[in-house]
Amino acid sequence: MALSPPFSSRRRCGWQLCLFAALLMTICWAATASAQDISFPGIDIQLVNGGAEKTEIATAIKILLGMTVLSLAPGILIATTSFTRIVIVLSMLRHAFGMQQTPPNTVIVSLALLLTVFNMTPVLQQVQSQALQPYLDGQLEGREAVSRGLSPVREFMVHQTREEDLMLMIDISKSEKPKSVDEINIFQLIPAFMLSELNSAFQIGFVVFLPFVLIDFVVASVLMSMGMMMVPPMMISLPIKILMFVLIDGWNLVIYSLLSSFQ
Repeated sequence: MALSPPFSSRRRCGWQLCLFAALLMTICWAATASAQDISFPGIDIQLVNGGAEKTEIATAIKILLGMTVLSLAPGILIATTSFTRIVIVLSMLRHAFGMQQTPPNTVIVSLALLLTVFNMTPVLQQVQSQALQPYLDGQLEGREAVSRGLSPVREFMVHQTREEDLMLMIDISKSEKPKSVDEINIFQLIPAFMLSELNSAFQIGFVVFLPFVLIDFVVASVLMSMGMMMVPPMMISLPIKILMFVLIDGWNLVIYSLLSSFQ
């Protein structure tokens, strides 16, 4: 049913009046907010002008950067500490046994994390004494504290990085060869350090794999000679490997070898 012209015009005028009233209320609210602070239950918003506004913006940027660093903390842990080598060796040890889910991933990652903290304790102590504690005491600014805090971590990574991996990253980036350790770019050092950690982890994992592979060969040969070809070799070799690993105190040997490889 078509609307009559008077009714349609009255409806259009009503919408225009509502929009005008909403716009007027917004302007009044903005004028009031510019003169005083805005307070809600549990929220306090302060509107400032001049130099204080720049200070508030700088503080907000610092908070944003801090939250970004916290979100990247797992990646930083993996990239700059001994966590990569430890967790890879422990995972390869589990595969050498032939057990895909024992120990579970949670146990392996937790053990690797604790061993990383144990191994990185001297470096963390240097970071605390040289950078963190002076910064908390107000003796250092943020930029200088970061620079001092990176120095022990950089030294640790340099000692664990192979020269071939470092030169690879320098050649790829087409940069000049650094004349000293302090001139090494941190964005070149971190990937080179991770490549070195992967290489060291696979070398240790190969040594760990050898005795378990020999046990599999012996068990398979014995079963073949006895004509028991239908018996899965893993059914016999798995308890033998577990027994051998327990008798030689394998966990202590693996952990000792892992931590000694960082010396």
